Amino acid sequence: MPIRKPERHSFRVTLAPMSQRDHASTLEKWTTSGKEGLPPVLAATVILLRDGSTGLETLMLRRNSKIVFGGMWVFPGGRLDPKDWEGVDEGDELGASRRAAEREAIEETGLEIDPRQMLPFSHWTPPPITPKRFLTWFFVARAGDGRVEIDHGEIHESDWMSAAEALRRQRAQEIELAPPTFVTLSELSVWSSVDEALASVGDRVPERFQTRISVVEDVGPVTLWHGDAGYEQSDATVEGPRHRLTMTKGGPWRYDRTP
Repeated sequence: MPIRKPERHSFRVTLAPMSQRDHASTLEKWTTSGKEGLPPVLAATVILLRDGSTGLETLMLRRNSKIVFGGMWVFPGGRLDPKDWEGVDEGDELGASRRAAEREAIEETGLEIDPRQMLPFSHWTPPPITPKRFLTWFFVARAGDGRVEIDHGEIHESDWMSAAEALRRQRAQEIELAPPTFVTLSELSVWSSVDEALASVGDRVPERFQTRISVVEDVGPVTLWHGDAGYEQSDATVEGPRHRLTMTKGGPWRYDRTP
């Protein structure tokens, strides 16, 4: 099968202010401080999908407010452990990441997933100013049968929801999402079934998101990704194509991506 470039979609999603945490102000503070965070660590997460009564659904988890990404709703995942490299060829980061995603799914949800059935979805590299940097592979997989069981330690809640429902809940200030989760949900929203999603993901090259941040006066931080006119200069004021998330302080977030 010939390798095809990642599919391009045009999104414009607007979210209401979030009362739980002013993530925009936090990002602006990190950016303007000029300080670099800790050395990055490898991590992996898996987007578990099922066909629900109203269409495609994904499993979301709310993390303990006292740990990394505390209070946010995320996909199952975490950092790579030494044992994730056992039986994996040296340097096979993707293979070890699959093992980590499988392990984290079991630990956080009780669901067993065959790592060979996990498709690479995307890879995320946060900017150097992020205090704790996780270089993260996102995988996608069919959830299969089984009851979700959380530990009420690291994970405090779980729910199956459509991408549209997750965005609606954030719009209603019921849940909080990190930017990579928000972007992922935006893409999931274009598919109506697990088969459709897996076919599309399996027929493309996983996208790599290397985040840059520009702080715009009277607006707030804007995260920029490949394809944005201001990406190379880390300057959100540059006119041209858009691939960005505008996080207006105290206001709505807007994700823009032109074809």
